[in-house]
Amino acid sequence: MLRKLMFAAFLVLGAAALAQASEVVDVYRAEGCDCCGKWAEYLKKNGFNVRVHNLSSSRLSRIKTEAGVPEKYASCHTAKVEGYVIEGHVPADDIKRLLKERPKAVGLSVPGMPIGSPGMEVGDEKEPYEVLLLKKDGGAEVYAKH
Repeated sequence: MLRKLMFAAFLVLGAAALAQASEVVDVYRAEGCDCCGKWAEYLKKNGFNVRVHNLSSSRLSRIKTEAGVPEKYASCHTAKVEGYVIEGHVPADDIKRLLKERPKAVGLSVPGMPIGSPGMEVGDEKEPYEVLLLKKDGGAEVYAKH
């Protein structure tokens, strides 16, 4: 009986790990942007399957527009995961929360490139920043503070 319970627990945990690992994040960035590459590596270390797409600046701008990211909420890269847009240096835990809660929204954004956000590390230096929930009407609200 104990073996059956242990085996069942193993199957459940294994399925949960596979489900998280299957979340593919497509990252669109301008060629040669180092911080975008660092953010993509950070996501990989946090359990996401990441595909990086190097684009021209004009094509990246079109991706942002097509994805519904208003210019005032833009950053250096745009990602897509499970129907959501992730704009800029959004922490992995906030993305995981978004995917768990599944709000009716465009996605998340960290406008600009705040020092200390994932991929923008400069020693121990950190500036406070907010993760915004981008609404379908073009507005936004604070989703998390870091």
